[in-house]
Amino acid sequence: MMILAVCLKLLFCQQESETGESCDNFTDLDLTHCFVGTSLYVRLLLYTRSNLDCGRELNHHHLSSQPLFSLSRPTAFVIHGYRPTGAPPIWINHIVHLLAEQEDMNIIVVDWNKGAANLNYFTAVTYTREAALNLTGFIMMMEAEGASLSSVHLIGVSLGAHLAGFVGANLKGKIGRITGLDPAGPMFTRATPEERLDPSDAMFVDVLHTDMNSFGLRGAHGHIDFYANGGADQPGCPKTIFSGKSYFVCDHQRSVFLFLCALNRTCTLTGYPCSSYSDFLDARCLQCETFKPASCPVLGYDVSPWRETLQQLGQTKVFFSTTGALPYKKLMYRVDMVTWNQYLRWGVVYIRLHSGRNVTEARIDHKLLRFEQYTSTRLLAQFDEDLQHIQKISLRINTGNVIGPRYKIRLLRIRFTPLELPERSYKLCEY
Repeated sequence: MMILAVCLKLLFCQQESETGESCDNFTDLDLTHCFVGTSLYVRLLLYTRSNLDCGRELNHHHLSSQPLFSLSRPTAFVIHGYRPTGAPPIWINHIVHLLAEQEDMNIIVVDWNKGAANLNYFTAVTYTREAALNLTGFIMMMEAEGASLSSVHLIGVSLGAHLAGFVGANLKGKIGRITGLDPAGPMFTRATPEERLDPSDAMFVDVLHTDMNSFGLRGAHGHIDFYANGGADQPGCPKTIFSGKSYFVCDHQRSVFLFLCALNRTCTLTGYPCSSYSDFLDARCLQCETFKPASCPVLGYDVSPWRETLQQLGQTKVFFSTTGALPYKKLMYRVDMVTWNQYLRWGVVYIRLHSGRNVTEARIDHKLLRFEQYTSTRLLAQFDEDLQHIQKISLRINTGNVIGPRYKIRLLRIRFTPLELPERSYKLCEY
């Protein structure tokens, strides 16, 4: 009984704002609740520029009871996913503040922690339909009182992405936008479009994939699907189980941190339309002719430059690579070279940029490259650092010969062009 009393106190405690007003906080549970199991209870916590650090719980049936909510502003709903420990998501406050910086809007955190916090994942999955009905009813009330469905944006993380999709389907796809951050894979791998997030759930659906080979969902499920590092293993995440919890959640959570970084405008993550990540690495997809006069699609909040084109295209896959830590952005160069060597050579390429004592290296080693006489070769070189004043560029081709002769690769010419800064081009040599 003592344990139950403590848990209830944690669940319903309120924080006070600087003005002395009580704040409504995200439901904080612990492993006890998860072991026992929780039944679904949905809370809607409102944040605006006037109360960014002090949530206000909305009445599901009477919007007029909360004067901070404005029907004339756009509304973004933030929907979390499965919570196996019951703790609040560490990123909630960050996304609330960053969304408020984009424009003046209602930000509603959909707190369904009671329901998502169950050790049995399948129980949480079954609750997504019921939670979606709850949220659907609230949005219908908003529409009845004068709000436009086209101004509603649902941002769903993992299992929350499918929950958002169910809401959109309930509203016949009239929701303005759904953003799915690595939609959950388990229990949805063989699901039909009606049983998961898909492009018909909203007027515009954008999806970010970071863990398709584990907790994320494979395939394309939006008008545009961003695949970070191919959509599976992420740099900087543990590769062995000995790293503990991080080994299981790092790739999956990276979708949230990439989106937060994009909202913060500290990293510009540009996606390149392509059929596969391997084709992207092979430098076959470095053009964005489809989106002219706009540039390639960029992950983030503002999709207006590409939205109309993407809606017309149907479904588009775009790929990009990142580093393992903030600001995640890689500097990408298109490398065009013409080889002159008489005999066919195979190898991998290492390129270094030098600026004073600073050096950054790109390894083009995802496969063996073919070099033959009078043949033009295009490569994609990706660097972790952007050195501003390049003084020297060195290139090495490793043919893999350890014991035999050291072969040379002769070049007629070579040019380096940064993809996002084409005016900063380097033509190194010409015979």
